[in-house]
Parts: sequence; C-alpha cells; structure tokens
Amino acid sequence: MDEAALQHRGIVRRIYGNLGLLLGGKAAAGVISLVYIAIAARVLGPEGYGVLVLINYYAMFVGGLIAFPGWHAIVRYGVLALADGDEAKLIRLLRFVGAIEIAVGVLAVCVAALLAPIVGGYLGWTAQAQMLAIPYSLAVLATVRATPGGYLQILRRFDILGAHNIITPIMRLIGTLVVVAFGWGLSGFIIAWLIAALTEGISLWLLGIYLARRHMADQPLLGKLTDVRNEHPGLLRFTISANTDIMLSELVNRITPLVMGWVLGPAAAGLYSIAHRTTVVIAQPAQILGQAAYAELAKLVATGASGKNIRHALMRCVGISFLAALPIMLILAFFSEQISILIAGPAFAAAASVMIWLALARVLALSGPPTSAALIALGRPGLSVSSNIITSLGLLPLLPLLTAAWGLEGAGMHAVIQSILASGLLGLLLWRCTREQGHTG
Repeated sequence: MDEAALQHRGIVRRIYGNLGLLLGGKAAAGVISLVYIAIAARVLGPEGYGVLVLINYYAMFVGGLIAFPGWHAIVRYGVLALADGDEAKLIRLLRFVGAIEIAVGVLAVCVAALLAPIVGGYLGWTAQAQMLAIPYSLAVLATVRATPGGYLQILRRFDILGAHNIITPIMRLIGTLVVVAFGWGLSGFIIAWLIAALTEGISLWLLGIYLARRHMADQPLLGKLTDVRNEHPGLLRFTISANTDIMLSELVNRITPLVMGWVLGPAAAGLYSIAHRTTVVIAQPAQILGQAAYAELAKLVATGASGKNIRHALMRCVGISFLAALPIMLILAFFSEQISILIAGPAFAAAASVMIWLALARVLALSGPPTSAALIALGRPGLSVSSNIITSLGLLPLLPLLTAAWGLEGAGMHAVIQSILASGLLGLLLWRCTREQGHTG
C-alpha cells in the first residue's frame, strides 16, 4: 500500500475517532433531551410549548445572524502557529478572535432584547412571554463560545467537546423537574432554559482557559490586544467568509419555526419543533462530522495532498453517514405518528405529517456539512458561502408560500427542495475546486 493510501486511511480513521467522541456526547444529550421535551410538551401542550420553543429559536436566530463564531479561523491559523512552536502567536490569535466574538455577542444580546417585544407580537406570544423574552436574550451567549471550542479542536480534545454537549440537556432536565414540582408553568420553563444556555456558554470558556493554562503555562492569557491580521494573511477575509457560511447554513433551520409561528401560530410551531427535534438524530452525525473532519482536512490540505485523496476521504465519510442514517429514516417513515405520540403525547400526533418530509430532507443533506468543511479547509469558504446564498436565501421566499398553501407539510417540502439543491451544488463546487487548484493526484 502506497504512502498516499496510508495517509488517506489515517485521516479517515482520525476523523471518525473525533466523530465518535463527539457523537457519544450527542447521543447522551439526545436521550436526556427526549426526557425533558416529553415532560415540557405534556405540561404545556402544543400552544405553550410552541411559545417556549419560539422564544428560544428567536434568541438563537438573532445570535446566529449577528454573532461571530471564529472557530474555523482559530483552527486554520492556530494549527500553523502550533506547528511552528509559536505559542505567543497562538495566544495573540486567541485574544484577537475571542475579543471580537465577545463584543459581537454582547451586541447580539442587545439587539435580541430590543426587538423581542416587537417580534413576539407577530408570533402570538402573550404579554408575559414577551417580557420574559427580553432577559431570555442573554441565551444568545450560549453561542458565544467558538474561540475556546476552536482551541479544543486544535488540541484534539474532542472528548471534552463531546462531554460538553450534555451540559445543556442536563441543566434543562433539572430545571424541568423543578418547574414541574413547583408548578411554575411557562415562565418557569423559560427561566430554566435561560440558565441552561448561560451554563453552556460559560462552561466551555472555563474549560478552554483551564487547558490553555496547562498547555501554554509560560504565556499570559490576558494581555495587550494585538491586531494579528499582519501575522495571519487573509485572516479577516477568511473569518468573515467562514462565519457567513455558518450563518447561512443554519439560517433556514432557525427561521423555519419562526415562520411557522408567524403563518400558522404557536401551536404549529410546537408541532414542527417536535418533528424537527426527532429528525435531528439523522442530521447531527453529519453536522458533527463536518466539525470533526475540518481540523484533519486542513492538515491534509497543508501537506499538499492530491484532490483525489481529499475527495476519497470525504466520500468515504459521507457514505458511512448515509448507511448509518438509512435505518433511522425507515423507522421514522413507517412509525412517525407513534413516535410523535410517544415523545410528546397525543396532542402532538399531527407532527407526523411533517416529520417524514424532514427525515427525507435530513438524509438528502448529509453530505453538506463535511463538504463545506472540505471547501473551507481548502481555503475556499467563499464557494460554500455562495452555495448557501443560493440555496438558503434564494429559496427562503418559498417557505412562507409553501407553508401558507400546505401547512406543516409545506415546510417539509421546502426542506427537501433545499437539501437536494444544496448537496448537489456543494458537491459540484468541491470537485471543481480540487481540480482548479491542481489537486488532481
């Protein structure tokens, strides 16, 4: 076996090792999530549960739209700094990206709080829910953790990242039990979910600080904030492109429940959320695969690997994801109504109609996250951004139209159309990119 083939196998093995560590945490988180979702849905019913998830989706939407997740830049440029043994350069990078992320995160919180009462009026929230949505805007801070997350990826501490995935579900479960015990209702659930979100964000920063002190004991974590763009050519352009790609790729998932609330009301949003949450089990491996693969693909590109090896490593990863997802797809296709009732109770049986569509869309979209990761690793995040602009923003006007015409199933149809176009376009762009850059092997 030649050296290239051995390298290819090693890369795939490490990617799936990283994926296994992350999925372990996600699997545990998924089981715990089903417990607190089942309790909350039964206690609140479709209407109340719909308001709860709409408030959360709203905060996450604003955070995703404004916030600055710079983990791609941390991994891409931090790996090079560590390879040169320049810890001071890495610390400067972490300070610079981290400061921007925190500042933009605070801005996102302010925007979310300011607009919450206005948006809530269109989404069917009660006056009390609108007022509670203002402090819940602090939940945006759960998304402000890309800097420590990127640093942990550089260290290959996917075990810690995997374990971190269970923090929010555990906190939500504890909060749910307390709320039910004291009968605090919707307001209690909103407060409990806010505490869980803050714990999620703060805990990863603490873990990142702890590991940085261990691995870079000679370097002060706090210090002068230096503009490191001259040290890392193309840093700002790369970061903006990568962040825009993340925002666009998650835009439809975050805005769809809000459209459900706007067009069909909070109860429909509650039904959609149950279907969405159930089918996440198909999409999460691919999303995590993109995260797990990025660091390894970046190293593969840095070594001058051929385009053929890059494509083969990616195709093997995607193929295994498809095989793993198909049994889940079949189960959801035949037992969607029973699953909806089992998870949330008889009041949520209608979620089955959109669940089948979403499950199909998830399978069709499996190649998206790892392919985007490959394009970004190749230093071409703009291509992934262009694809997302076409398939996310370009198709977004169809969402309210399909929803108004076919209800919940219309949202599922939109998801299937988007998945087909996005996967096909990303695959075509990757093939052209590797050939154009001379990675033809």
